[in-house]
This record gives sequence, structure tokens and C-alpha cells, in this order.
Amino acid sequence: MAKLFYQGHGSYRITAADGRVIYIDPYIGEGYDLPADIVLVTHQHSDHNRVQLITQKPDCRVITNAEALEGGSRRTFSLDGITVEAVEAKNMMHNPKQCVGYIITVDGIQVYASGDTSKTEQMATFADRALDYALFPCDGKFNMNLKEAAKCAELIGAKRNIPIHLKPGALFDRTMAEKWTAPNKLIIEPGEEIEL
Repeated sequence: MAKLFYQGHGSYRITAADGRVIYIDPYIGEGYDLPADIVLVTHQHSDHNRVQLITQKPDCRVITNAEALEGGSRRTFSLDGITVEAVEAKNMMHNPKQCVGYIITVDGIQVYASGDTSKTEQMATFADRALDYALFPCDGKFNMNLKEAAKCAELIGAKRNIPIHLKPGALFDRTMAEKWTAPNKLIIEPGEEIEL
């Protein structure tokens, strides 16, 4: 069964049932000890792209926002049974032509890795996909605040909604996470791993 390990801030990793390892927006926290098969970077801000933290396997695939947006449209990558689909991301600091989120399908589980974003038009199409997990930035400074993130969670309708990127400069903020009123909320602390 696939697992998700939360490093803190906007950084986490997914380990597939076959042992392949996917890192999303590496930056901070612990848990960079497993060599990577796939590394996903949503945008080039320094708190989302510290790829140098990770030991990469010889055939590791690093997909950045630039590659995900190559040719002027959001791309989908099929990686030996793991699918990575770039989706819209934007906020007051992020031009949608320079950043993405991802929907990652691994072991039949769909995970929405939002990156840094506020509400997007494309989110309205996600409900039809019956996503299993969605991770939302909730800091309210650069991204959506708790209220907007809760509305996005309602719109998307994932089976479990996880608050991340809660307080710039900090790994996590438990108080903010507990205040989030999203349906099907799942709070994960840095250093914690869950089965998907």
C-alpha cells in the first residue's frame, strides 16, 4: 500500500507499494533519506525546490514546473504505472504560466498536490474525478487562507483533505490546522507517515 510522509511546510513524499519514492516540493524537515525515483517541483520559489536535499536514483525523473508547462499547456507524464498530471495553480505571487499543481495517481490512489495556490477555475472539474487525497496550502499570506481553502476542499470533494503550508517560516502550525473547517479533514504532523 502506498504511504505519504509529511516533512513539513509544503514538502512531502509518497512511497508506492513497490517501493518507488516520489518527493513533492522538497525544502524542509526530515525524511529525505530514501533515494528518489521521481521528484516533482511545482514552482521555483526557494521553499519548494531544494532538489539537492535528495539522493536521486540513476534513472530518477525530476519534473519541474518548466517541464510541466512546456509547449504552453499543462502536461501529463506516464511513468511506468505512476501518472503525474500538471494542473492549474496561481495566487497573487504566482503566475499560472510559471507554476503548477499535480494530480498524482499511484497504486490506484489519486493525490492532489496543489503546490502554492489560491482557488483556480480548474478545481471545479476535480469533483468528477473522486480524488482520494487533497493537500491545501492554508497560510493566508501568499496562498488561500483557512476559509478559502475549506471552500476549495468542499468544491473538490476529495475523500480526505490535508492542511499544509500553514505558516511561512515554520514546519507546521497545529493551532491553524485545527481551526480549518474543511470536510473530511486529516491533520498530519511533520515526521508522520500515513497509509493511503
